[in-house]
Amino acid sequence: MKGNNKEMRKGLLERIDSGEAVLHASGYLFEMERRGYLQAGGFVPEVVLEHPEVVEQLTREFARCGADVLLAFTYYGHREKMRLIGKEDLLEPLNRKALEIAHKVRDEFPDKLVAGNICNTNIYEPGNADSEKEVRAIFEEQVGWIAESNVDLIVSETMSHIGEAKIASDVCQQAGIPLVQGLVSHDGKHLRDYEGGIGEACQELLDYGTDVVGMNCMLGPATMLPVLEEVCKVVTNGRVAGFPVGYRTTPEQPSFGHMKDEHLCCPDRLPVPGNSFPVALDSFTCTRFEFADFAEKAFAMGVRYLGTCCGGAPHHMRAMAEALGRTTEASKYSPDMSKHAYYGDDPSLKDYNRKYAEKF
Repeated sequence: MKGNNKEMRKGLLERIDSGEAVLHASGYLFEMERRGYLQAGGFVPEVVLEHPEVVEQLTREFARCGADVLLAFTYYGHREKMRLIGKEDLLEPLNRKALEIAHKVRDEFPDKLVAGNICNTNIYEPGNADSEKEVRAIFEEQVGWIAESNVDLIVSETMSHIGEAKIASDVCQQAGIPLVQGLVSHDGKHLRDYEGGIGEACQELLDYGTDVVGMNCMLGPATMLPVLEEVCKVVTNGRVAGFPVGYRTTPEQPSFGHMKDEHLCCPDRLPVPGNSFPVALDSFTCTRFEFADFAEKAFAMGVRYLGTCCGGAPHHMRAMAEALGRTTEASKYSPDMSKHAYYGDDPSLKDYNRKYAEKF
């Protein structure tokens, strides 16, 4: 695959080390499920092969809204997941097609970065040598295809074990590709196999050779910010990542994996009894303003790799970009209430309607 003028683009680490924010759009999995192209439960991204035009369009939408990184949609597109659905034969075509789509969109946006994507395998067990060997093989397989496609970086997502994160880091280092490592803390305090704090875990991974490390998924903007603040007290060089889910988590419900909607009309319909995760989270959806607030606060505390995860959508990305002082292609359509029939202030609007606004 062609380099797409790679030598003329600023790389990931060059951008971060110069103090720039790098914006990343994830959340493809949940968005594709909402649109009816992906099955909740297994969450395997077969849409890449079945409807590549849909993946291409979502990637383009994120790019128009300010994403600097175009992510190849291979989250949960690894051998273990494909084995679960009996379609291991589609593994290589799926990965190669996803990378092709990301590069195709980048042809329209030459300054963007293309990222390969790997994630947790769900088979890692601390101290189990057979498990570690199998996990390494999964990463080596995907990273091999990623390296062949000439990407700018790899994003590793939702690692709740530092042991698995280190395997991913080692494989990416051997491939010579910059790595952004997203960690998952289900309680906002710890990893599953690490007794120290999240900040210490992040620093340990940086010392291990990971390029950028931080938090992604599970925590919404409100509950991720305090964790990132602790990380930035330890990691002070800006190589910190934060891309939260698009759901309004709270100290009482810090992780979207355990959210419960007490106002739900019909709890008996939930696929996981008593739990809104993963397909009844609508009432917890964040507004664009919460993501704008997150971007400003996270950047101010030293986070330089920012974005969205599950539940995030293009309008969230645009709000983040604009909060950081950018004008995106999609900013042409950013809200402007001046022409609104009831709330606007344009002199041509009818006073009859504007006076009724408080009752509208």
